[in-house]
Amino acid sequence: MMIRPILAAAIASCVALPAVAQDGPRLDMPAVTVSGEASVSAPPDLAQIDAGVASDAKTAREAAEANNAAMAKVLQALKTAGLADKDVQTSRLSLQPQYAPNRPGQTQVTSYRASNRVTIKLREVAKVASVIDTVVGAGANDVGNIYFTVSEPSKLLDDAREKAVADARRKAEIYAKAAGVTLGKPLSISEDGAPAPVFRAKNFGAPMAATPTPVAQGEETLSITVNVTWAIKAGP
Repeated sequence: MMIRPILAAAIASCVALPAVAQDGPRLDMPAVTVSGEASVSAPPDLAQIDAGVASDAKTAREAAEANNAAMAKVLQALKTAGLADKDVQTSRLSLQPQYAPNRPGQTQVTSYRASNRVTIKLREVAKVASVIDTVVGAGANDVGNIYFTVSEPSKLLDDAREKAVADARRKAEIYAKAAGVTLGKPLSISEDGAPAPVFRAKNFGAPMAATPTPVAQGEETLSITVNVTWAIKAGP
């Protein structure tokens, strides 16, 4: 029986595959796997504030109109303070009925609440307190969370990666010495998850005091965990 050329070529390629696969690192050889950890800290250079206005009225239209007028003042205040349009984004807009206290078999609408909330991005964290005071002074009564973070964590994370691998090597050498073997080359390196800055948030509620809003920015911590498998061989 004659095997056609195309079929013969396919069989030959399948037979050759195992030999090619064996050229890579052999993960079945004696090895030790450890995790290395590292963290770096830096002052934040980016902040985010959630702020807006909630308005109550007897009718839905009255609530919406009051809210629109109040929010327009807040947005104008932000523009006057130098905030760019791209850094102020609507995050929530709602109009909902408000009900009387629950009574068996009764559902009565007593009023309506309109809410408009924006997310404010600040590229100068030193202005966080003044921006909060600005929106509150303009009529914002729904000031929520504030987040601090590092805008470009890549360089900091690269430094943490080097330290994490060094930490993994240190641990692997301890295990190797205790087991009476010698540490060889790394066979594989992997990183846990997607490293990112650790966000810190604080809820301000609705500050109404005339005194300046106290804000502490602190530092942001970025953490890395790597898993490294090292080859081991008999000790000297």
